[in-house]
Amino acid sequence: MNLFEVAVAAHRAGQLVKAEAAYRQLLSINTAHADAMHLLGVIELQRGRPREAEVLILAALTHRKNAVFMTDLGVALGCQSKHADSEAAFRKALEFNPDLAEAHNHLGILLVQTQRAAEAEAAFRRVTDLRPDSAEAWSNLGQVLGETGQLAEAEAALRHALLLKPDHAEGHNNFGILLSKTERYAHAEAALKKALELNANYAAAYNNLGHLLSGIGRFAEAEPAFVRALDLNPDYVDARFNLSLLLLATGRYAEAWPNYEARYSANMSDRKMVVPGFSYPQWQGEPLAGKSLVLLPEQGFGDCIQFARYMPLLKGCGSSRISVVCDPDLAALLATVDGVDDVITDSGSVPEHDYWTFPLSLPMHFGTTVDTIPGALPYVHAAPGRLDYWRNELPAEGLRIGLVWKGRETHGNDRNRSLRDISVLAPLWSVPGLTFVSLQHGQGDESRQASAGQPLVELGAKIKDFADTAAIVAQLDLTICVDTAIAHVAGALGKPCWVLLPAFGCDWRWLQNRTDSPWYPGAVSLFRQSRFGDWRETIEDVATALRIWAATARSRC
Repeated sequence: MNLFEVAVAAHRAGQLVKAEAAYRQLLSINTAHADAMHLLGVIELQRGRPREAEVLILAALTHRKNAVFMTDLGVALGCQSKHADSEAAFRKALEFNPDLAEAHNHLGILLVQTQRAAEAEAAFRRVTDLRPDSAEAWSNLGQVLGETGQLAEAEAALRHALLLKPDHAEGHNNFGILLSKTERYAHAEAALKKALELNANYAAAYNNLGHLLSGIGRFAEAEPAFVRALDLNPDYVDARFNLSLLLLATGRYAEAWPNYEARYSANMSDRKMVVPGFSYPQWQGEPLAGKSLVLLPEQGFGDCIQFARYMPLLKGCGSSRISVVCDPDLAALLATVDGVDDVITDSGSVPEHDYWTFPLSLPMHFGTTVDTIPGALPYVHAAPGRLDYWRNELPAEGLRIGLVWKGRETHGNDRNRSLRDISVLAPLWSVPGLTFVSLQHGQGDESRQASAGQPLVELGAKIKDFADTAAIVAQLDLTICVDTAIAHVAGALGKPCWVLLPAFGCDWRWLQNRTDSPWYPGAVSLFRQSRFGDWRETIEDVATALRIWAATARSRC
């Protein structure tokens, strides 16, 4: 064998030191040996040094334009989170060789990371065309099909991947994720454990197992899985974030809040928040006397309402100005919170402040525990003019019950938290003497069709913003809803609200095994689903409670 063949053989055998020495010897003989430069770069990638790999592969490309070189450059750039440059490298590789499966595959992985699932699907389908016997390609395709809701196709692709390679740990991991999405939790657990049996150091499988176990309430088993994922990869922000949700759900707030900061890391696989490029710093708990602070929007409408309770506390720290950036739908409601000086609805026109913060970082800075939640209610208010308007839209007499049975479909757990339609609430119609008011956005036709025999006052389509919602809820006797923003509107107003909670993936803020909420003391009551996907028993419990509540309410009149 010549020297290059010796180097490649050592490289393939995993003898990186020997391979590196041989490649460098080749370069001492021929400084323009592009293959040796490229493969030295590959060694640097294998060692976890992508910047060094980038330099070497770029040098190789100056001597020869090569699709494989360009693909590995894309990998090196991607490892440094240079996503745009990485994508450009993969696409350039495909210009050199449109049939290079590795370039299509790496491009698909990058597109998944940058949340472009439809494009990723096309890339992975191209890989399966080029390499129909590649278990990895079918597994990747199945994963992205599952993320886009094409569950039957996803399952077929993943089963095919495992048929091609039964010992493919990643395939079992992806299959476990899909089985969880289709509510086959026992089978999902088995698939994830099989992945770990095949690869005991598979951090992603530990994270996914922890996520599954946490979702079905087996927190004591889930926690070690997250811890193991972090032992294997201390920089694994998805696992750190998921661990924080478990700690929050189990009431271990002091441990949870610092880990919860992972939610806006640039390395989160499903990041929905971006750190702003302001010239002034993020608030880390520094003294606020005489300082201005701006709160930026994050997560859902309900989160913004729930954590508005901290604004009076910030003002109490001596801040000269508290500004809140929010969606226009929230502006008029948040303007009623004590301590708020400015409400800004254009996130591109935020004036200079001393500090900025995300609202859900405030509990960490204030050292919030379950026992020290700022729970004074109400902390939002209905505007008098809005109250007058909606008073004329509501029934003048009787007990008035607001209903919301669906949240936004884009919510990660909406499949479990929302009801199929209003007909699921039919047992409530048996309670006499009540007037039901639909506050459901965009569901007017469904309401009329699914609630036959039960008149509803339809207000959802007329609501313009959350100040309208607050003005209606303030004049209702009770609101019954799934876990969506209206629960926080009612709670923040201090108005009675019964929240229906799913068995799978119940949100951390409602804690565990409680029928009340320390976030909204005396206002919010919780009705928990007892069986996955089955609301019947829960709704019967609500109907029973409603009869008692209605009888008590009438006796007071």
